[in-house]
Amino acid sequence: MPEGNHSTVTEFILTGFPGLHPEYEGLASALLFLVYTFTLIGNATVLFLFATDRSLHKPMYYIILNLSACDILFSTTTLPKIISKYWFQSGTISFTACFVQMYFVHYLGTVNSYILFLMALDRYLAICHPLRYSLVLKNSTICILSVTAWVVAKACPLMLVIRAYPLPYCASNIIHHCYCDHIGITTLACTDRAPYGFPAFVLAMIMLLGPLAFIIFSYSSIIIAVLKIANLQGRLKSLSTCSTQLIIISLYYLPRCFVYLASNVGIKFSADARIVIIMLYSLCPPMINPLIYCLRGKDMRESLLRQFNKRTVLQQAQISAVSD
Repeated sequence: MPEGNHSTVTEFILTGFPGLHPEYEGLASALLFLVYTFTLIGNATVLFLFATDRSLHKPMYYIILNLSACDILFSTTTLPKIISKYWFQSGTISFTACFVQMYFVHYLGTVNSYILFLMALDRYLAICHPLRYSLVLKNSTICILSVTAWVVAKACPLMLVIRAYPLPYCASNIIHHCYCDHIGITTLACTDRAPYGFPAFVLAMIMLLGPLAFIIFSYSSIIIAVLKIANLQGRLKSLSTCSTQLIIISLYYLPRCFVYLASNVGIKFSADARIVIIMLYSLCPPMINPLIYCLRGKDMRESLLRQFNKRTVLQQAQISAVSD
C-alpha cells in the first residue's frame, strides 16, 4: 500500500493499562486524577511564589520556573485523556489529535532534558567557578538560555511527526499505552518501521544522553571540587546547595536509563509493567518536584512560610473585625 493512505484509520484507541481489571478502573482513574491535581497545585504554587516574591528572582529559580511550566504542560498533555478513558469509557482519540499529543509528549520531554542541563550548569558554575558565577549566569542569561531551550526543542519532535504522519495506517488502531508516542503509533503502520524507528531512537538518545553527559561531567567536577575543601562544614554546605537539583535530575534520568538498558540487555517486561514504569517516571517527578523545591530549597521554603503567615494574619484580622 502506498504511503500517505491512512483512510482506513480515522481514530486510535488507547488501551491504558491492558491487564487492568474493570472493577479497578475507577480506582485507577481516581489515582491518576489525584496525581494530576497535586501536580497542578504544586507547580502552580511554585509559579505563584515566583511571581509574588522578588527574592526568588535568581538564576536557579528561573530554571525551576521553566521546569514547573514544563511539568504542568506535560501532565496536561497526557493525563486528562487517560482519566476520561476510565471515567467516561472514552478511550478513542482522533487521528490528528493523536499526532498532536505525540508531538507535545516528545517536545516537552526534550525541553525537560534541556532544563535539567541548565540546572546542572548553574550548580557547576556556582561551586566550581564561584567567582565567575555572577558574571556568567545573570538573570538575563538564564532567560535567553531558557527561551533557546524551548525553541530548539521543537525541531526533533516536529521531524518525528512529519515523518510518521504520512505512513499507511491500515491495520490495527489500538495503541497499548496511556498516551500517543512515536513507538506506539509507528508500530501500527503497514510498512517497514526500521527506516523511521532507528532515526527516532538515535534522536531520542541524543536528546536524552547529550544533556546527561554534561550532567555527569558537572556533578563529577562538583564532587572533586568539594573534596578539595579542607573544612568539613564547608563540604557539607557546598553539597547541600546542589542536593535538591541532584534529586530532581535522578528522578528524571535514572528510571529512563534503567528501562533503556534493561531492554538492550534482554530484560523483558510485560506490557502492563512497562506501561506502569513509563507512567511512574513520566508523571511522578512533576508531582514530587514542587515538594522538593519547597522542602529542600531554603529561599522557596521561606517564601512559602511568609505567604502562609501573611494569610494567617489576614484571616485573624478579618475574624477580629467581624467579632468587633
